[in-house]
Amino acid sequence: MRKVLVTGAAGFIGSKVCEFLINDGVEVIGIDNMNDYYSVKLKRERLFPLFKMDFIEMDIENKKALDELFKKHQFDVVFNLAARAGVRYSMENPDIYMSTNAQGTLNILECMRKYNVPKMVLASTSSLYAGQAMPFKEDLAVNTPISPYAASKKSAEVMSYTYHHLYKIDVSIVRYFTVYGPAGRPDMSPFIFAEKILMDEPLPVFGDGTQSRDFTYVDDIARGTILAAKPLGYEVINLGGGNNPKTLLEMIALLEKNLGKKAQLEFGEKIGADMDITWADISKAKSLLGWEPQVSFEEGIQKLCQWHQVSFAD
Repeated sequence: MRKVLVTGAAGFIGSKVCEFLINDGVEVIGIDNMNDYYSVKLKRERLFPLFKMDFIEMDIENKKALDELFKKHQFDVVFNLAARAGVRYSMENPDIYMSTNAQGTLNILECMRKYNVPKMVLASTSSLYAGQAMPFKEDLAVNTPISPYAASKKSAEVMSYTYHHLYKIDVSIVRYFTVYGPAGRPDMSPFIFAEKILMDEPLPVFGDGTQSRDFTYVDDIARGTILAAKPLGYEVINLGGGNNPKTLLEMIALLEKNLGKKAQLEFGEKIGADMDITWADISKAKSLLGWEPQVSFEEGIQKLCQWHQVSFAD
């Protein structure tokens, strides 16, 4: 890779992918629309160390701007990490999920076709596996999404396959499993729980806390995403912890231990769009990419807590 485009470059995962690519000597053009779904200040803080990246504030829904960008640069790979994320928010605002995650992906694929860009890595989600047998394997039929978010990501996957079939664009779809770490998304439970514990505020738990997630540290996710840029034809690849999933109560106990404070748990009704458990089969990532997680859950939570403590002190 000589020159790449990273969409969603100010995002939690996108900024880490940019960091690793820059460190590898790759020329990175990063774009992000800097929407206010969560703190724009946090997004700018993620961008601050990426001074070697050419950053452009741009929306993947803007066809004209994208066309001009692809006309100006000959990309070797597009890492399409821009997305509206979050299961619960998608229930309130389904339109923007389809316009960004589905239509935005189509806009990028059209530019790739037009300007002969050979490779896309598309970020997708474990939310597609709702109701399937575990551990989740990539060859499972994922035709029963239970949230507008999952449905919009399924749309992006299907359109990517169509462009692979018609125009021979090489596509790697990486399905992420509950990514966490420093400077994470403020709508995700690890971030929310750490902040609530530090501020001595009630911590909302929807359900009884036994729901489990295959937590995966952000550095591991970024490594796997970059490895997926190799020529593969068309592949769907899980990037997850790959071990026994951790319950929310287990995560809370680790947060309490590392933050040195007790949580004030406030249990509420389970939300229908939430999955009870996620668990990745990562054998395909191991065989195709030589990838597996390197950061343990205990180490990852420790790093997350250290970041929150510094941020809280500021």
